Amino acid sequence: MEFEDIYKTYFKSVYLYIMQLSGNEHVAEEITSETFFKAIKSINDFRGDCDMRVWLCQIAKNTYYSYIKKNKKVISLEESGLASISDPDDLVDSRLGDREDARQIRKIMHSLPDPYKEVFMWRVFGELSFKDIGDIYGKTDNWACVTYHRAVKMIQKRMEEIKNEK
Repeated sequence: MEFEDIYKTYFKSVYLYIMQLSGNEHVAEEITSETFFKAIKSINDFRGDCDMRVWLCQIAKNTYYSYIKKNKKVISLEESGLASISDPDDLVDSRLGDREDARQIRKIMHSLPDPYKEVFMWRVFGELSFKDIGDIYGKTDNWACVTYHRAVKMIQKRMEEIKNEK
């Protein structure tokens, strides 16, 4: 596959993933561009052990985290004004449509320990399959599925606790 085809095929996925991480259009555009620049330079290193989108999103995530460290600022999803999070399995209940609940879910999600936070983000924001997530971690798709569902349960439990505190 020509690199131009790779770019056309995967640009939107990488951009949306970084947009969800950063909550900032400018940052998402910058990181996405940098991701494809890095991918061009290292395309010969791509072994094909995973889906191309997984490989590109991994580069994008690492580039984003480097960007945060370099700029010594954390771009808060709360400050981004995102209205909601899209869950492909609809396992985080319908409260995602409510702006305040979506804000709480983002806050809770960022407090989850790894790998729960990462798996949740790959599944929801990266829209990756459990197989792809398992491949990223060198684990099975079943491990990714269980980890994701545990993350969802943690978020739901904390949301209930917050609701009961009010």
